[in-house]
Amino acid sequence: MAQQKLFKGITPYLFVAPAVFVLAFTCLYPVIKGFELTFYDWSLGTPIESRKYIGWENFAWAWQDPALFNSIQVTLIFTAFAVTAELFLGLLIAFLLEKGIKGIVVLRTVFIIPIMIAPVVVGLLWRYLFDANFGLINYIVSLFGFEPKVWLGTPGLALPAVIITDIWQWTPFMFILFLAGLQSLPKDPVEAAQVDGATTWQVIRLVKLPLLAPVIWVAVILRIIDAFRSLEVMFIMTFGGPGRETEVLSLNIYKTAFMSQRLGLAAVNALFLLIFILVLSMAFLMIARPALSKK
Repeated sequence: MAQQKLFKGITPYLFVAPAVFVLAFTCLYPVIKGFELTFYDWSLGTPIESRKYIGWENFAWAWQDPALFNSIQVTLIFTAFAVTAELFLGLLIAFLLEKGIKGIVVLRTVFIIPIMIAPVVVGLLWRYLFDANFGLINYIVSLFGFEPKVWLGTPGLALPAVIITDIWQWTPFMFILFLAGLQSLPKDPVEAAQVDGATTWQVIRLVKLPLLAPVIWVAVILRIIDAFRSLEVMFIMTFGGPGRETEVLSLNIYKTAFMSQRLGLAAVNALFLLIFILVLSMAFLMIARPALSKK
């Protein structure tokens, strides 16, 4: 009898064990090897035996590298503006399309198209749209009497252009999550508020948004993590330029590893990226814990 209870207790872990092992090998092993690499000076294309142990020198160099802190600042600005805009636009569209309307299936399909497009294709598409000579954006601007701009080559314009691209691509992700959350909310609190004479705005602000809070927090956390890892769109559109205005941290890591060929320093920068994502995720989870516990 005791053996049967023991077997029943460990059975779920036995089923999960293969997946845990695979994830541990594919996720933890690269992190451990990357952390090990931070203590070495190793150039790309040379044998691993030629790497030189230099201790904490890569960390000291990174701490004094203005390019690293610039990329961190750019990443924070990009993430803050993009995710905030996607949050509000996603909520707005979800509330507008919450009630069933004709063609809602077609609209949903159209809205999720940007998510399904490969990031490289998105970068190429918007690079042509922002092109200074024949881009659609400059054509629209000229219709309103404004001078065409070199959007991707002018300081102060390149980063907003990249942010707009990210908003276009990932607002549908927020919209789909919020719409699914709204349609799964219990109807009794909403109907009770309407019976008590609450306006549409009061129902949204006092009833629906609090009930939707867990979905909102999860969506925001997922988008923050993904925004910190953004690379392909910036790579294609600006390659971090003009100067380093659009050089996010992931692009800085790529340049350090494959252009400067300093794999140890790139590993240090990647470690900083991992720490930033972990700290932000933990902070948001702690803030969202009351809302998530109510779900």
